[in-house]
Amino acid sequence: MIPNLKQTFRWFGPNDPVTLRAVRQTGATGIVSALHHIPCGEVWSMDEIRAHQTTIEEGGFDWTVVESVNIHESIKTGASDRDRYIDNYKQTLANLSKVGIGTVCYNFMPVLDWTRTDLDYRLANQASALRFDAVALAAFDLYILEREGAYAEFNADEQLAAKQYLDKLTSNEISLLTNTILAGLPGTDEVFTVEEFKGHLKRFSDVDATKLKENLAYFLRAIIPCAEEHGIKMCIHPDDPPFPILGLPRVVSTEQDLQDVIDAYPSANNGITLCTGSLGARPDNDIPGMIKRLGSHIHFLHLRNVQREADGSFHEADHLGGSTDMFEVMKAVVTEQARRQEVGRYDAEIPMRPDHGHKLLDDFNYNTYPGYSIIGRLKGLAELRGLEMGVKQSLLFLNQVFGIQYKKEGSL
Repeated sequence: MIPNLKQTFRWFGPNDPVTLRAVRQTGATGIVSALHHIPCGEVWSMDEIRAHQTTIEEGGFDWTVVESVNIHESIKTGASDRDRYIDNYKQTLANLSKVGIGTVCYNFMPVLDWTRTDLDYRLANQASALRFDAVALAAFDLYILEREGAYAEFNADEQLAAKQYLDKLTSNEISLLTNTILAGLPGTDEVFTVEEFKGHLKRFSDVDATKLKENLAYFLRAIIPCAEEHGIKMCIHPDDPPFPILGLPRVVSTEQDLQDVIDAYPSANNGITLCTGSLGARPDNDIPGMIKRLGSHIHFLHLRNVQREADGSFHEADHLGGSTDMFEVMKAVVTEQARRQEVGRYDAEIPMRPDHGHKLLDDFNYNTYPGYSIIGRLKGLAELRGLEMGVKQSLLFLNQVFGIQYKKEGSL
């Protein structure tokens, strides 16, 4: 039998309104978490790691994946002090390995992590979802941030639509849009001011996509040998959204980008966090095909769905709805699990978590991190759990009745 995916839930620590006791009721058995209170670039000490792990284990879970050990901006810009921060990163990996944590998710997005323009977009059923509105982003870029060079990136129609959008906003709505876009890392309450963000843009003024990808390769060549030594599986998270924004390049947005990451330092420890939501915001990303072609490098799964719009906007959809065919995604994942089992790999039980749930029902009574409500994610996990069971039972039936087997090339 093919093992089930390892069902996990993201937890932001003791200050998270979603308690471990609540997470236990979802059926998840693993926790995805990080030491969000430690500044980016500093070493995670053994005492801090053990304390967090003990809290998780006393709650009835294992700390399955670290998400994330964030990468200092000096590494992304290729600054003169990047090696010091890389050495700190290595020490953190070594410390994590000592307590048996073997999977680390990270991303290489400059300055901002995942970016949205609306954290309370109401669906037809009045559930609350996250939304990225391309026109709102353009309005901020052109007329609030007033970024140098922005006009060259938007045509006349886009500029007009952005100005008309801005003109309808009140001063409070402009402030809300600004704070939403300039939010800091997940798990923190940090929000950049416009002037602070302009300072960060200046640091990246000489870093285009080519240079950023070179700096990522430099990081991988330094880090992956350390990961190999300590038995850590590194898995990069795709850009969100998966295209350049606000003058900042994005270099982990397509299948070719992911292949470039793998090729930068070929190793079983250099892998991918396959996020169906991030990658799904681009219509040219064939996610089931990516799993078939790059599946052996997937160490972690973020399963969610987005509904795309023609202008590049999107919002978080139901986990089994939206623009990505989640049935085909799950079928490709199960096929990869079967392949791993066939060749004797120990990691067929791939960790996955339901990502970015809607706010539903009692979720509105809790001030959770955007996208991380308990009931919305519980709904997503239940749907994904059922889909996984349905796919596996259907394939078992086909095998028993018709003799149809999983094929080595990754198709069914």
